[in-house]
Parts: sequence; C-alpha cells; structure tokens
Amino acid sequence: MSTVGKTALSENTLFGMGNPLLDISAVVDKDFLDKFGLKLNDQILADNNHKALFEEIVKRNKVEYHAGGSTQNSVKIAQWMIQEPHKVATFFGCIGTDNFGEILKKKAEEAHVDAHYYEQNEEPTGTCAACITGDNRSLVANLAAANCYKKEKHLDLDSNWELVKKAKVYYIAGFFLTVSPESILKVAKHASDNNKIFCMNLSAPFISQFFKEPLMKVMPYVDILFGNETEAATFAKELGFETDDIAEIAKKTQNLPKENTKRQRLVVFTQGKDDTVATVGEKVTMFPVLDIDQNDIVDTNGAGDAFVGGFLSALVQEQALEECIRAGHYSANVIIRRVGCTFPEKPDFQ
Repeated sequence: MSTVGKTALSENTLFGMGNPLLDISAVVDKDFLDKFGLKLNDQILADNNHKALFEEIVKRNKVEYHAGGSTQNSVKIAQWMIQEPHKVATFFGCIGTDNFGEILKKKAEEAHVDAHYYEQNEEPTGTCAACITGDNRSLVANLAAANCYKKEKHLDLDSNWELVKKAKVYYIAGFFLTVSPESILKVAKHASDNNKIFCMNLSAPFISQFFKEPLMKVMPYVDILFGNETEAATFAKELGFETDDIAEIAKKTQNLPKENTKRQRLVVFTQGKDDTVATVGEKVTMFPVLDIDQNDIVDTNGAGDAFVGGFLSALVQEQALEECIRAGHYSANVIIRRVGCTFPEKPDFQ
C-alpha cells in the first residue's frame, strides 16, 4: 500500500462511538411538521407524542431506509474518503438483535468500517425519522437500543479497549452525552493522557441546553470542537458569552479550560452555505464553502456529519487545517446532492 505525500494509515487509527440509528427518510409537507410540532431544521429526541409519526412516515410513498446515526455517518464518510486500507475507522454503539440491527451491520461492513456493536435484546435497534421539506430536514431520533450502551458491558472489555488504544484520533458526537457520558470521559481521558486528538460535536441545540453538565465535564479534554451556527449560538447563550458574533463565540470556546496544554483547542463552526469559521492559533479565519446550485441540493440530512467525516479523513493523515476543512467541504458538497448520508462508490477529491 503506497500513499503518496500522506501518512500511511493502519487499521483502527480513527475511533468513533455513538448512537447507531437506521434513518427512515421521507419527503413531507409543512402540515406534517406542524402536526407533530417539528421545526424546519432541528434535531430532537422522540417522546410519546411521536409514536404516530413513526407509524405515519413509513406509509409515505417514497420512504427510504439508510444507515444513520451522527457519529457512525462521520466515520463512514472518513473511511470512504480514505478508501484504503479498509477498517481505518472503528465504531462502537448499541443495537438490537433484530432486522434493523442486521441492516446496520451489513451497511457498516459495506462501508469497510470496523464496527463492534454491543448487541442486546431488550430494546429494538434505534431509528431516526428524517422529515425532508425542500432543502430542510427535521430529525426525530428514537434511540431505543442506542440508549442501552453500557461501558462495563462493552467499552471496558479488554478486546474492545485494545481497539480504543490503537487509535490516534477520536470522535464522538454530542448526541452520545445523553447515553453514556462515563464512556465518553474514559475515551477522552485516554486521548488527553496520551497526547492523542479527541474531537467532539455540539450536535444539536438541546445538548447545550439540557445536557450542559456532562458536556462541560468533557470539554477540558476536547482538542477539536465542531458545531453549526445554531448550535454555536445556543452554546454561547448557555455559557453566558454575551455575544452572537460567531467568530467571537469560536474564540471564547477555544479559551475554555483545557487539560492537555500541549495542544491548543481548535474550534470549527459550519454555517450551511456561508463560510466555515475556524480558530487558527490566536485568530479566527473564514473558509468559503464550495458553490452549489440550490437546485442540486437533494437533502441536507448528513451534511454536518459529512463535513466532519471529510475533515477527520485528512486529520488522521496529519494534513494541515486548511486541507482538513477543504476535505470536509468536499464531502458535505457530495452528500447534499443525495438522499440521506449516502455517497457514490469513490470520492473525486484531489
């Protein structure tokens, strides 16, 4: 395996852990959103009021099923961008012993991700209803099995922890804070103690609002923090930053307390079609995204995950920040032209 000008990669260099979900994706109208009290571009956890939503969405005429879950999407995209060797990306999460679980296993294998699921039979495999309206998407996650991940039953097992130790870059979406903050802390501390790179994502406004305590417990170990403009604004509000200027928010976030002082925290905020904002040393830099015709956008579900996946693929190859962002912009641009977080056979990225 020769890789020109890039660090040669070995298996399990990138580690991801999160909520493996099967996306149930359908085009809906405003009435459907209103009926279930959904916002145009939001991510929420399902409660009892959403039971009927899941029953109704599967009856839509053009419903599609895709492997999803934010972290799983990102590590898949990273592996797709890398192509070879296979299994550079590892993924941990919890599924049910059912048909949806089998689909997720098969899809992970097809994507050449080294997935090690904790399988239990008390809860069914988690699903996420992706309600698509034009170029907006509203996501409702029914975590089910994904919520049953247990540190002592899976992460702590020697064979699994060995895989964690093999990695150099770690990525966990903020969504997993609702499931197993103790698992996140164990991985984050390992990364920090060994001067490896631990990345996290703000993931959704509700994480900063309702899971601020576990989020802030992990923050000192976060080397790279991702988020979009809405999540950044909510985070700033929850932390009393008293600014809605995104560059200022990035700077203040960068300066939050940090355990491993050998690495300065890097903060990267995407803003849809507007420039991506990143802290570069002491300053904040704007990186324009790739132009795309509005008519070419099929759905934005997975765009943020894809950005992170592209970014991580360059990061594990020890590329410069500009390159990581360029790779992220490329993969996000590919994903928004397709339904769900799906991709063509090979990337066309030079």
